[in-house]
Amino acid sequence: MPRRVVVVGAGMAGVQTAVALREQGFTGTVTLIGAEPHQPYDRPPLSKAVLLGKAEGSAFDVDFEALDLELQLGREALGVRPADHELDTEAGPVPYDALVLATGAEPIRLPGAEGVPGVHLLRTLDDAERLRPVLARQHDIVVVGAGWIGAEFATAAREAGCAVTVVEAADRPLAGALPAEVAAPMAAWYADAGAVLRTHARVERVEPGAVLLDDGSRLPADAVVVGIGARPATGWLAGSGIDLGAHGEVVADHHLHTSAPDVYAVGDCASFPSGRYGERLLVHHWDNALQGPRTVAANIIGEAVGEAPAVYDPVPYFWSEQFGRFVQYAGHHACADTTLWRGDPAGPAWTVCWLRENRLVALLAVGRPRDLAQGRRLIEAGTPVDPRLLADPARPLKAAKA
Repeated sequence: MPRRVVVVGAGMAGVQTAVALREQGFTGTVTLIGAEPHQPYDRPPLSKAVLLGKAEGSAFDVDFEALDLELQLGREALGVRPADHELDTEAGPVPYDALVLATGAEPIRLPGAEGVPGVHLLRTLDDAERLRPVLARQHDIVVVGAGWIGAEFATAAREAGCAVTVVEAADRPLAGALPAEVAAPMAAWYADAGAVLRTHARVERVEPGAVLLDDGSRLPADAVVVGIGARPATGWLAGSGIDLGAHGEVVADHHLHTSAPDVYAVGDCASFPSGRYGERLLVHHWDNALQGPRTVAANIIGEAVGEAPAVYDPVPYFWSEQFGRFVQYAGHHACADTTLWRGDPAGPAWTVCWLRENRLVALLAVGRPRDLAQGRRLIEAGTPVDPRLLADPARPLKAAKA
């Protein structure tokens, strides 16, 4: 049994790994190292309650002392030396028997906008605290990017009374996440909420008080919020010999083990092969950071006593609250051969189902949480369904079993 487990990253994936180790009976030393000085906190409330001043923070409800978890906060990781079983940090090396990489993702920055006054990101607690007074002053705000975080921030800004313009280089919101026919109905949500959505709009440059687009448009902006995506926070692993993928993510196997001995990776910083979907997945969502740690903890403990390693093959799940709508997604639709709609996308509640060989592989539910819950179970079980019954929004989704 390893005597010391070191977890790098004090977000959801890192904290849940440390907690899962204790829940599964690990009695050795568990050290949780985080770059931020704050008590470990959850990120989803940052774009909602914290941003609007409805909460001061979102610290995890974890008694670290009672669980005998050692916290080392405000300590940045600089590298790993697998041959020596040591993690290098700015405060010196940290030895480990097992190491868990859980450093998450970092926002992609807008080229040329760094250092321009009034340009913001929204990823950390400090980011949310800096943006809170901007919303309170009801400024004119330009949001760059109509992805999940851009829509959620635009929602909060409109709720605060700000004038909001969202600029998106693609032809629709959520272009990188959903097919055109599914994302298209969501474009109307912006206007319904009083926000302006400009697609096919590329930022030429940002200057104090304005955003200039490549078509010559000049948008007044007391503040600019950049939400153009995130990438795995793995730059510090350069030279470690740990395999990284095409997107810079740590390449993990079915057991969330990396290419280095006794080193695991979990959450936003890692990809894993999915037997369910037949491809490698890189999932930047909260539920992945919640579920993966249980597999990592089981394998750290199990490998030491010769148990068969646990396999990680989840049905990806995430949710978003935007413009008064609760949007949920489960599965992975890229492998689908059929798309079915349940309900009218012009209405307040509807669902899109993706099938492969008459088995549900993914669904998007807008205002239909029961569809999501029942559909997720159908995906997990691989149950055949009757497409005709599935497309009837008046029937429970579970009634579509073939």
